[in-house]
Amino acid sequence: MASSRISKRKVISEKERQKRKRFLNATLVTCTGIAVIGGSLHVVELGANRMEEMRSKATYDLSEMKDRIRAAGEDVARHERHEAGKVDYKTYSVAEVESLLAPEVWADIETQVAIPAGPFLMGSDKGRTSEQNRPQHRVDLPAYQIDKYPTTNIQYARFVADKGYRPPLDWTDGQIPPEMEMHPVVMVSWYDASNYCTWAGKRLPTEAEWEKAARGTDGRRWPWGEHMDAARLNTYYSVGGSTDVTTYPEGASPYGVMDMAGNVFEWTEDDFLPYRGTDASPDLFQGKKGVAQTPSDRAMKVVDLVGVDAKYKVLRGGSWKSDPFSTATYHRNYSWPHYASDFFGFRCAADTSEVEGSN
Repeated sequence: MASSRISKRKVISEKERQKRKRFLNATLVTCTGIAVIGGSLHVVELGANRMEEMRSKATYDLSEMKDRIRAAGEDVARHERHEAGKVDYKTYSVAEVESLLAPEVWADIETQVAIPAGPFLMGSDKGRTSEQNRPQHRVDLPAYQIDKYPTTNIQYARFVADKGYRPPLDWTDGQIPPEMEMHPVVMVSWYDASNYCTWAGKRLPTEAEWEKAARGTDGRRWPWGEHMDAARLNTYYSVGGSTDVTTYPEGASPYGVMDMAGNVFEWTEDDFLPYRGTDASPDLFQGKKGVAQTPSDRAMKVVDLVGVDAKYKVLRGGSWKSDPFSTATYHRNYSWPHYASDFFGFRCAADTSEVEGSN
């Protein structure tokens, strides 16, 4: 009898243990779930606070975002429609353009800076630099001249007036937007930039010429030195658009060339080709276009990138939109020569002999 009671007590005790174990597991699962939910809510709250902080720091009203941020390639499509269309514009005369600035301002923005002959360090061996920027190598250049500033809207307007050339897409009815005369001209393709330079008796700089004018001979990372200084340039949406080319005098290069970091990327003469000895993949330099392979892909606007027998052109200097690392003197960007964007501009260069011969 006693043994039976002990056995019964053991059975009851085992059931109770299992019951308590299930209850404990359920409690742990519930607590874990509550912790996860609480943590998620905290993350959401932090994210909401961060978004609110970002909104408060935006450089323009977010209701204007549709006019500020466009999908990749949208500028290209708009530019192609603009080029194909037959539109009547209000046009300046050359005299009207020239009357918009004082003679001393014209003289300043038309200045070219002499870059002496000799070697400099081009490219970078920094571990985190983009692969197209490697390796650093020595380049020896003859003397040349380069524009002190990027080409401005007002300078381009004189070209448009003199040649009857199509005005940039972002101008209003063929006129420079108010207070934008001294901003870099944008929405210009490589062909537009090259045509302007030819008209002005100059040419686009090679990317080696551009880089030497920006960094000098000591291999510096930015025009002013080795360290990033946000007060010396317009980049990463810090302003929200382009700026007057005279805004950042402290951003001058060793030769006194201005605005070579940020504001607008600048077209150069060269095709986008690998440096000798690079470890970059050859595929990076292969021109590609998007091709929809099937009717379904076309309907869904899905494309594959297919190699073509054409080369990109090099852009330099970073822009008001790009990340700060793209503004390094050695960073190489690239695009199709017929593309145009609201952060693509240019400046001109000239051989020293050509400049001397014109005087």
